[in-house]
Amino acid sequence: MDSYKSDKVVIGHNIDLIYSKLCNPGIFKKHADDHLGHMPDNAREFIESVRFDDEGIIIDSPMGEVKLSVSDCVEPTLVNYVAKDSPVPFGLSVNLEAIDEAQTNAIAEIKMELPFIVRSVIGGKLSDVAQKLGEVLAKLPYGDL
Repeated sequence: MDSYKSDKVVIGHNIDLIYSKLCNPGIFKKHADDHLGHMPDNAREFIESVRFDDEGIIIDSPMGEVKLSVSDCVEPTLVNYVAKDSPVPFGLSVNLEAIDEAQTNAIAEIKMELPFIVRSVIGGKLSDVAQKLGEVLAKLPYGDL
């Protein structure tokens, strides 16, 4: 399985708080709905293609609807999501490491099983997606969720 990681980002919140929010994706639904009108156009377009429920994240993609479900979490350092009913096996992991009581390092990692020819075409794009996911992790308002 191929792996695409973000750079390490610093999140200004406690590791336990971040872990508890990321393991419960349903909490993001209300926040996204409440703030949709105040988001920049590019963020609003992204959020409109993503839905949250208590078990995972549903993404509208060119392949159709893909659901990432929470699986195999290790408190408080690792949150794993795995794709259900996807034509391409893949998952998303968030690795957390406490810096101190108020700050946490995070790395987003996309794991995907790709044929060699496809890997050479979209591997760079997946690296970009992993990087953007890391940036999003750093900006989420964990304290307000």
